[in-house]
Amino acid sequence: MGSRSHSALPPNWQVRVSQKYDREYYFNTVTRESRWDPPTLSPQLGAKHILAKHRGSRRPSSWREENITRSESEAHDIITGYLNDIEQCDNAEDKDKMFGDIAEKFSDCSSAKRGGDLGRFERGAMQKPFEDAVLALKPGEISKPIKTDSG
Repeated sequence: MGSRSHSALPPNWQVRVSQKYDREYYFNTVTRESRWDPPTLSPQLGAKHILAKHRGSRRPSSWREENITRSESEAHDIITGYLNDIEQCDNAEDKDKMFGDIAEKFSDCSSAKRGGDLGRFERGAMQKPFEDAVLALKPGEISKPIKTDSG
């Protein structure tokens, strides 16, 4: 018989055993999230985004459009137009709602179904220009367009 020790877990996380797979997994008692990999204590980031791909993107297709043919400049102009629309809102709550509505309808990322919400992620998980922009923002702020390999 053996036992395995677990390093310190973040608050609200427990180790459980899957009956189906007979192996340990991690469960968050507050969010109800379960995962095979242990959660970390390192600070996680969170962000929403609206992705406009272009023909030079690393994968110029999306759930919305099989073959994206717009130029990089056209993609930039699209995002700038969305930002201008969002900035016309009177308060933070309305801006957040409009951001999510635009992302849901027009983002080329699969996160569109969640209003552009990428969920929680650790440093190094996203492309550097995007991560740098997220780190520079305060909660509720919206960045200018960010150029990444994705769009």
